[in-house]
Formats: sequence, C-alpha cells, structure tokens
Amino acid sequence: MQSLRVTIDSNSGFCFGVVYAIQMAEDILDEQGYLFCLGDIVHNDEEVERLQKRGLRIINHEQMAELHNEAVLIRAHGEPPETYQLALQNNLTLIDASCPVVLKLQNRIKTSFDKKDKIFIYGKHGHAEVLGLLGQTSNEAVVFENMEELLKHELPSNITLYSQTTKSTDSFYKIKGELEERGYEVNANDTICRQVSNRDKDLRRFAAKFDKIIFVSGTKSSNGKVLYQVCKDTNPHTYFISKVEELKPEWFQLGDTVGICGATSTPMWLMETVRDALQDYKF
Repeated sequence: MQSLRVTIDSNSGFCFGVVYAIQMAEDILDEQGYLFCLGDIVHNDEEVERLQKRGLRIINHEQMAELHNEAVLIRAHGEPPETYQLALQNNLTLIDASCPVVLKLQNRIKTSFDKKDKIFIYGKHGHAEVLGLLGQTSNEAVVFENMEELLKHELPSNITLYSQTTKSTDSFYKIKGELEERGYEVNANDTICRQVSNRDKDLRRFAAKFDKIIFVSGTKSSNGKVLYQVCKDTNPHTYFISKVEELKPEWFQLGDTVGICGATSTPMWLMETVRDALQDYKF
C-alpha cells in the first residue's frame, strides 16, 4: 500500500504554443544535431537542460548579432520586428515557433499603433513576449504591472488597453473597470490566451480536492507565479517546487492525498518524476 495517494492534474503541462516550439526544436535536433534558440525555449530550467543535452544552444540577441548563415529558433513568446531585420542582414534562417495567439496579438497592437492609438499593455517589464509587443509600437506603448504603476503615468482620456497573453483575466477586467470608474474611456482588447485563463478555474477545482498540492514550475515563469497563487488561495497547503530535489518529506503525513499540477511551461515528464518520488515515500 502506498503511503501517499498522488494524482497529476490532466489539464496541467505545456500549452499548445510550447508543445509546437519544442516539437520543432526536437525535429531539427534529430536532423542536424544542434540548433540555436533565441532565449530559453520555455521558462523551465529542467526542460531547457534536457534539450541542451540534445544539442540546443541558447543564445541572446548580442550573440545572434555575431551569428551568420545559421538557423535560429524563435520561441513561442515571439520577437520584435528588429529581430527579423537582423536575421535578413546576417543571412540567418529563422525557424519561427511564435505562438499563434501571440502573433495575433502583435498584429492587433501594430494595427492600433498605426491608427495612432495610445496603447497601454498590462504585462511584465522585460518579459520576452512583452518586448515583442512593444516592438510593434517602436517601443512607444506603456507597459504596466499593476493599477498603482499605471496611475503614475499621465493618462489620455481615451486608453487602448492590451494584455500579455498569460495574465489573469480577472485582473485585466478589474483594471478596465477601475479606469472607467475614474472617467476614462477604455478600448479594452482581451487578448489573454483562453488555454491559460481557463486553467485558473480548472486549478481551483483541482486544488480543492486534495490534502496537499505540489505546484511544479520554473522560477522564471510568469504564468507559473499566477497559477501557483490560484492554488495557494484555494488550498493553503500548496507548495511550490521547480525540481524534484526541492520536495520535503515533512510537508506530508501518512495517507495524505496529494495533487500535482503546474504551469503552461511545466513538462509532464517533470510532474511524473515528482509523482514517482512521492509514491516512494515511507512513513
């Protein structure tokens, strides 16, 4: 008999954008044994390490500027226009695995910018996706992480509001509502990925079913931070780990039911490794 009863959330794990990017990378690694990737292919160190062992070479924009006549993967987060210009100059073949949801958002922001809209983006400063969005506006759009930061700016009476695709829908609509209460006219473009935002509701249901929750995510994942908080709010006995070595036996007691879940950047194999380690616990 097992000491702990462990279940993995079937809705957790990679979103389709990440699955697509990793599949493309693996196909090319199988063919040529190495591949350059602009930035971490996914915000999960364990998965990045797995792919690096297969030949993935992570580079930054400075390193890309030195590269010529090579293939470079653009990850799901997307890139600003200058990355594509650089590729042309350096004769680089871009393998574009930008998520379709992100590409659609980039196009919408570019259209708004061309119409001279005053664009405000609810997102994380410096995040890869946000830099790609800013690039559509010649870096003129305003990025803000919360209402307090937004109100520090001199706001026009008409605000065009966008969001990073992995933000919380609730937070986005709260910001819209508060701006309208303050008398601003808000053209709100809900561009949040439903595969991500629906996890919010799914995870609340999942987290409520178990004695303990282990949330597995890379520390760099914005979406991971949001979803971990969702679990923690629902079930106070929620623990965040980024790798199996961070599990602590003192979190558990004999007979506990344990749910394992994760971010859209958490690989299923990592959650399975965590499950196997928990099932081996003896009390």
